[in-house]
Amino acid sequence: MGAPDRWSEWLTERRDASDDAQRRVSIDGLRPIRDRVLHQAGALDGATVLDVGCGDGLIALAALERVGPSGTVIFAEVSPALLERAERAARDRGLAERAQFVATRAEDLDGIADGSVDVVTTRSVLIYVADKPAAFSAMYRVLRPGGRISLFEPINKLMYPEPEDRLWGYDVAAVGDLATSVKREYRRLSDPATSSMLDFDDRDLVRYAVVAGFPEVHLTLKLDVAPGDMRAASFDSFLNAAPNPLAPTLRETIHQALDEAERQRLLDHLHHVFTTTQPTQLSAGAYLTAQRDLGAAARRAAA
Repeated sequence: MGAPDRWSEWLTERRDASDDAQRRVSIDGLRPIRDRVLHQAGALDGATVLDVGCGDGLIALAALERVGPSGTVIFAEVSPALLERAERAARDRGLAERAQFVATRAEDLDGIADGSVDVVTTRSVLIYVADKPAAFSAMYRVLRPGGRISLFEPINKLMYPEPEDRLWGYDVAAVGDLATSVKREYRRLSDPATSSMLDFDDRDLVRYAVVAGFPEVHLTLKLDVAPGDMRAASFDSFLNAAPNPLAPTLRETIHQALDEAERQRLLDHLHHVFTTTQPTQLSAGAYLTAQRDLGAAARRAAA
């Protein structure tokens, strides 16, 4: 069995604070993204689909139901522990005979043959990849002529940092001094690799796809500033859930940033606003589709 790593620990524990109710909140928020990525991938019956960074199978398991008995879904994941988890899920659904499982990085997709897949999907994976142009080149390489990609990526660069009077979306103007210390400590505690989460925007994604060789690229940017509908399931899960695999939890950050009296003052305020108000949700995400050229031979055959 693959040893736990930061990716598997986050997805199975830290993302949802090991709280089943919080996990349901997370999955409810992810389903519309999954469905849109698969819808924009086009017809999948009989296709070979490669899901890059499959995690525990959110997109790939749904794709298995769409490719039909003659299709195949390749689960690709850098974390062996998550790949094993996804394989168990496919077997539990009786769909493993139409699935393949490959441990590989998005930057190179080693183990996936040139021109071997019809569709590449991915969700919130490139945000953790330092060499994003290489990932687009790898996706282009493994696609057959006429193959297509469908992806979703958060565009944190457009919404970060939060306004000074907000912490995790909640109004902290009354404890602004404490919130400033917590934000500073959060940046210090976060893995330096989080720079890859802020070094691109929607225009960069389009450029990477074009440079990789895709002659047809489409992107839709979704921006939201609104009362949050993804409120944490409980105050404890709000404090104990890590926003990404490279970051500390809010509770861990508060513990490091403040002394005991300051912690209590901030926690009392946060508990009050958590129970009486809605957070302000700041989010930006890009849906991108691209199609590889048919190639000269295919064009001649179609003529």
